[in-house]
Amino acid sequence: MSPARPTSPRRAAAALTSTVGDVGTTLRVLGRAGVIRPYGPRALVRLGRTVARWGTGPAGGFASLAGRAPHQVGLVDELGELTWGELHRRSNSLARALAERGVREGDSVAVMCRNHRGFVDASIAVAKLGADLLYLNTAFAGPQLVDVLAREAPRLVVHDEEFTGLLAGADVERRLLAWTDTDAGGTETLEHLVTAHDEGDLQPPARHARVVILTSGTTGTPKGAPRKEAGIDAAVALLSRMPLRSGWRTHIAAPLFHTWGFAHLALAMLLGSTVVLRRTFDPEAALRTTQDQRCQSLVVIPVMLQRMLALDPDVLEQVDLSRVEVVASSGSALPATLAEAWMDRFGENLYNIYGSTEVAYASIATPEDLRADPTSAGRPPHGTVVRILDEHGREVPAGETGRIFVGNGLLFEGYTHGGSKEVVDGLMSSGDVGWFDADGRLHVAGRDDDMIVSGGENVFPQEVEDCLVSHEHVQEVAAIGVVDDDYGQRLRAFVVRSGEVSADELREHVRARLARFKVPREIVFLDELPRNATGKVLKRELAARDDDTTHDSEDKG
Repeated sequence: MSPARPTSPRRAAAALTSTVGDVGTTLRVLGRAGVIRPYGPRALVRLGRTVARWGTGPAGGFASLAGRAPHQVGLVDELGELTWGELHRRSNSLARALAERGVREGDSVAVMCRNHRGFVDASIAVAKLGADLLYLNTAFAGPQLVDVLAREAPRLVVHDEEFTGLLAGADVERRLLAWTDTDAGGTETLEHLVTAHDEGDLQPPARHARVVILTSGTTGTPKGAPRKEAGIDAAVALLSRMPLRSGWRTHIAAPLFHTWGFAHLALAMLLGSTVVLRRTFDPEAALRTTQDQRCQSLVVIPVMLQRMLALDPDVLEQVDLSRVEVVASSGSALPATLAEAWMDRFGENLYNIYGSTEVAYASIATPEDLRADPTSAGRPPHGTVVRILDEHGREVPAGETGRIFVGNGLLFEGYTHGGSKEVVDGLMSSGDVGWFDADGRLHVAGRDDDMIVSGGENVFPQEVEDCLVSHEHVQEVAAIGVVDDDYGQRLRAFVVRSGEVSADELREHVRARLARFKVPREIVFLDELPRNATGKVLKRELAARDDDTTHDSEDKG
């Protein structure tokens, strides 16, 4: 029997991982990143006072940058540059305007913005009022938005003009336009409020803001996963295995509303990184932005890498990414062939992070890890424990598959409206299954509820997906289990081709590499896989396809 579940996963995990981390390692990691500097006594006192009053979230983080380097360019978007000092003053003005419109400590403000200054302005301003930030997925459908907003009940929604129609059915009285694509006329906009209010410093609230990130909703209704201020632990975890440095310029192409994009916005508060943003992702534009803005790091989700590499070879030849030292990828599974293809073209700069909204960062694969075994998820970062447990909560030996449990000081405290992930001995379930190899690298087999049993044999779809995508004429794959009268379940694979190949040829490709029972009974060809804004394949949409359309394995979708 497992020990009693702790009431606070984060506190229990922090106690567990305290034996892993130490002050010396933290200082070495921060020193290597250039965070620890010889500030004068007055500067140290001023910075300490700022963090003590405002915390380590968006309010305190950006305020400290304004104190340290007010004239340094902090943000670049399509409208131009903003210094840290300008961002600080703009957020002061906007906070006053939001307070006039009824936003108070403890309220929630929803933000549905693409990657631009309005997202950052709103985040800092709301945090300065002690209200919580609810980040909405820009790819949600109208009914999803209506459901989420009804459940979370924000005081106000800040949104880009393009989402006005999607939000039409939501019961939220107060709204504020951020980015406008047309002449908004008499409509009140964020930019108008920024210029119309006093930009002087504010008094700090009694409480610090929480950030609520919504789960992807790939298997159901998106849930709110709130996070308190992570402090220095989150940064040290990433920096321990990813060599980002203070003062770099970083192009965050991943959506800011997602855990991965927001993590790098938060890192900028510590590192003083200049954040380069573009509202929408275009593969060629992202590469040229990274080049032209002289960025040393690029933050992406795997499907973005895929789309970049699919560009015409002549376009890729014209792009110079020699300045880029870190390409940080997370948010969905990274195919082994994609990792190798990226590094073959752009060098040994790819870092892949495995984790989830609930457990944060579980493991990080460095370029060395990906070269040694591109199918691995790397190793746990500083201050993190990962264990593979069986159905009884017991740890399994290396090489055996089980459920992945993670412990660190970054675990969320539970969903906004109840419920949480399973916790065993201070470790939280990531929702995936996997194993450790003999070299200590983690491998992720897939979601723990994705496994199918076909004719009495256990099959993890991701293994089959990885095998199929290794074929030279396959661009991407998603496999699911469907009901079968004879075998209980059978495997159905959805394939996007990059060249001429038949379903029989692909089945032979799998048969030559995997066990017979892992060969897909059906292969359906599609023009593209359904994905959400963070690149995760929406398998529920594939499962909902009319069975009649799948009998022909050459179906074009």
